Amino acid sequence: MQEIQNLSTHDFYYELPEELIAQTPAEPRDSSRLLVYSKDEDKIYHKHFCDVKEFLKAGDLLVINNTRVIPARIFGHIENHESVLETLLLKRIDYTHWETIMKPARKARIGSVINYAEGLSAVVTDVGEYGARTVEFIFDGVFEDILDRVGNMPLPPYIKEKLQDKERYQTVYSKIDGSAAAPTAGLHFTPELMKSIEAMGVEFANVLLHIGLGTFRPVKEDNILNHKMHTEYYEIDEVAANKINNAIREGRRVICVGTTSVRTLETVADENGYVKPCKGETSIFIYPGYKFKCVKGLITNFHLPESTLIMLVSAFVGREKTLEIYKTAVDEKYRFFSFGDSSMFI
Repeated sequence: MQEIQNLSTHDFYYELPEELIAQTPAEPRDSSRLLVYSKDEDKIYHKHFCDVKEFLKAGDLLVINNTRVIPARIFGHIENHESVLETLLLKRIDYTHWETIMKPARKARIGSVINYAEGLSAVVTDVGEYGARTVEFIFDGVFEDILDRVGNMPLPPYIKEKLQDKERYQTVYSKIDGSAAAPTAGLHFTPELMKSIEAMGVEFANVLLHIGLGTFRPVKEDNILNHKMHTEYYEIDEVAANKINNAIREGRRVICVGTTSVRTLETVADENGYVKPCKGETSIFIYPGYKFKCVKGLITNFHLPESTLIMLVSAFVGREKTLEIYKTAVDEKYRFFSFGDSSMFI
């Protein structure tokens, strides 16, 4: 096995034909394809997501992230400049201040005033790397109402098609506003599928992680150990903590739906896998060599080459095996990324 300290970002690269990048979500949601890898059997199964029940059993606990995507992409003009400035809202700091990414950011300096729409402007208060800007919004009325009116769903840049139904970039169980991207592993669930899974004796536990720059910021460093994760807000309530701890105590499988659920649990879990109700900020970066404390299974989409997300999957099943599975998915013409197909590692 390659020494962890020598792993480079390029070690997580794979070739992906552009036509395999999904532009629209599957309809219905659970008609997407599902690649299942059984670690015990070292075997791949090709299924559809509606077949996921075949790989679940009574007593399993599925941990889902109930964050809700906000219309976080807004467009404006810097005062006295005509060019359009795109702003992606990443994380709310307080009532008026937000962490954002701006594009093009060069002219957005400290003190710059940006006009977005009638009743909504902002002042840049801090400047960071890669277009990161902290701003103070100035607005009349309720900020969330204004954002609903002027904001756009923050679809990733590789999705070129216009989204016809905004709810298709939300999970059916989304509840708490705050994310700049969807927890896409959950997009495949329907209410009917969830009910039939529960009828098997499988439980669901809700945790929260608001997705921001920590999840989707590209790795710019050659040595992955030099990559710094940005913090993201998480919460685990008492109900979820009790469900997780009972499953751990009784030796039942804790299966995370999405990398954000994994990162939330692994942030909080002690050495025995137990969690406590809490909230805070996490910058956990999971890559090969990481010892999982709580998570026994993972449902997730197919991720971008050289991303922190494919590194997390590689930590769970091994880098070489992950790249082998991804090559199979490419050969079998699975659909990739946010609106793409699903994978399950158990």
